[in-house]
Amino acid sequence: MLLGVISWNEFRRGNPARFAPLSRPGILLLLLAVAIVAYGQTQSETVANPSGASTPVVITLDEAIRLAQASEPGYASAKATSQSAALDRSIARAALLPTARLYNQDIYTQPNGLKAEGGEGVSTPNPKFVANDSRPREYIAQGIAEENLSVAGFAGVRHANAAAAIASAEQEIARRGLVVAVTTMFFNSLAADRKLAVAEQARQEVADFTRLTTQREEAREVAHADVVKAQLVEQQRIRDAADAHLAAEKARLELGVILFSDPRTPYMLNAPMAEAQLASKEDVEQAAAKNNPELKSALASLAESQADVTTAWGAMLPNAALSVNYGIDANEFAVNGPLDPDGLRARNLGYSTTVTVNLPVWDWLSNQHKVKQSEIRRDVAKVALSNAQRRLIAQLDEAYSEAQTAHDQLTSLDLSVDAATESLRLTKLRYQSGEATVLEVVDAENTYVSTADAREDGRVRYETARAELQAITGTM
Repeated sequence: MLLGVISWNEFRRGNPARFAPLSRPGILLLLLAVAIVAYGQTQSETVANPSGASTPVVITLDEAIRLAQASEPGYASAKATSQSAALDRSIARAALLPTARLYNQDIYTQPNGLKAEGGEGVSTPNPKFVANDSRPREYIAQGIAEENLSVAGFAGVRHANAAAAIASAEQEIARRGLVVAVTTMFFNSLAADRKLAVAEQARQEVADFTRLTTQREEAREVAHADVVKAQLVEQQRIRDAADAHLAAEKARLELGVILFSDPRTPYMLNAPMAEAQLASKEDVEQAAAKNNPELKSALASLAESQADVTTAWGAMLPNAALSVNYGIDANEFAVNGPLDPDGLRARNLGYSTTVTVNLPVWDWLSNQHKVKQSEIRRDVAKVALSNAQRRLIAQLDEAYSEAQTAHDQLTSLDLSVDAATESLRLTKLRYQSGEATVLEVVDAENTYVSTADAREDGRVRYETARAELQAITGTM
């Protein structure tokens, strides 16, 4: 590539002597070869870095939630349903308002061969279809305004409002569920990375201990059994480190699926330095009573069923319709008609109004049965609302107790890790001085690894419980 650039610069500076052996086709072939080499280099760089990112992307929990909301299909479906329900509400309201339209029609009927004398002394052919006008041609051009009034129409607006409220609540339920899922995966990935660090540290500790037992065996201070035991533990730690690396990679890919278009995109998680504090029980209960989407959905479902009852009753009540037509309906497409023998001209432009009132009389009790059906569904909605209220109380107490217990155990887990670390250090010192056995060292190492892993699991437990509690209260 550098040779091609130098040659091109020499050619631009006007050094034709250096290009004397090359003809014009030769120069073109040279430039084509340079372009192919450059393209090959670009493709090699792309294959070496398929994600297109040279440095890992730093992701916070809030950023992860925002990215997940833009790509998760379940939340996208709930959001689309809510938007569609909002449009249905607008459509239902528009049905109560007057409508206007333009109506244009040109009717031609084949003549039957007979003629009729008109009022103006002009004979015109009669059409074959009696239902049509007395002349073969008829022109209609009118503006029409219509209005329909019924109890069912107003009930339809109430039904659409309730359906929109249900869809909005379901969207909020999907959003909060997504937040809980992302929070769980976020801290699971963090915990997997930290467990990997613990496993690597434990593997290094055991490797050092193996060298120590080997040195003491060579100095004839311990038996060969200590070396064998240390080697067995080291092999197990190597396998544990490999499993921890696999678990961390799975957790990162699982989170990357909902964050990036390519799950292999390198990223780093920026976790908060300290755990968020838990709100008081009274504040949690007040927030849950105001902002719980399941309760809002149950209330909206009850309102929707009550609107259905009103709609069923409306089918047994009168409904009225008003139509106003303004325009022409004549045999000539003109505002004014022809002159009569007296020199007068008829005006074709005019209006007409129609008022219609429908009163149901007998329908073999079908409307009464529809009322019964809607009342049955309304009773079911009442039961569902009562159940949602009871379930909210139980879920709130369970989630708060879980979060409080997990939070209280975090301090204990930190103390256990510190104690296990100190115990491992002291046990290794005692082993070096010949006061402890190899089994005591192995037991101290196992205790350290288990307590360190338990601390990471405890943090995931607390953050998950806190996210579920926030999903109930709405304080995201």
